[in-house]
Order: sequence, then structure tokens, then C-alpha cells
Amino acid sequence: MRCLALILAAGLIWITTPKLMAETVIAAGTIRGQSLIMASDVATAPGMTPGALSDPADAIGMEAAVNLYAGRPIRPGDLRPPAIIERNAIVTIRYDHGALTIVAEGRAMDRAAAGEALRVMNLSSRSTVIAIAATPGLVTVGP
Repeated sequence: MRCLALILAAGLIWITTPKLMAETVIAAGTIRGQSLIMASDVATAPGMTPGALSDPADAIGMEAAVNLYAGRPIRPGDLRPPAIIERNAIVTIRYDHGALTIVAEGRAMDRAAAGEALRVMNLSSRSTVIAIAATPGLVTVGP
């Protein structure tokens, strides 16, 4: 009988512990859109807000997609991967197809994170192409 009581007590602790430890990630201060989020920019508040982040690690290193205000919960839609290509930046456009490689200089018309599509104007021909942000300063076009 005593073993059953210990098992039940352990089960109750296990069931109630996650509820007691639930936290919501909030902005520690106002964070402007397009700012990189650092550990000092986020805090946790007790309790769970539906749709909000519960782990600060999910926000740290991301970029604010919108302005985030102090004390308000941070939701996944409020964040995006950090941009590696800034609007109006001069970038290298690279086209690879088999053994053929063509490189040109271009101007980014949009901001983009790694793997995102953006418009780039070829500075030689003045034509605009859709490219993929590969690394800082490098975009790729084609297959």
C-alpha cells in the first residue's frame, strides 16, 4: 500500500510540474523591427500565453519582423531569420550550370535571409532578376 502511495505521489508531481514551470517569452524592452534579438532583449514571465514562445532560445539570434514592445509576449510570427543581404547592397550574382559559371555585379532591391528569394538588379544590363541569398554579399540565380 505504501508503494502505491509513493507511485501516486510521484505521478502527481510529474503531472503538475510542467504546469508550474510554464513560462512565456516577453520583450525585456522595446525591440525595433529588423533588429537582431540578443539574450538581454528577452525575459520570461510566469504562465503560458497561447501562441507565444516558451523558450528564450527560440528568439535569441532571430530578427524582429515587427516592433516588439516591453512586457508583451513574443510569438513565432514576430520573428524571422536574420537578413544576410540588405536592401541597396552591392552583391555578386552567380549563375552555375554544370561547368559554366557566370558572375556579375548587382544591387539588392530587397532584404533577405539565407535561402530567401529577392530581386536583384544587374548593374551592367539594368535588368532585374530573382535570386536566392546564399551568403553575405552573394546571390545565386538559375537551376
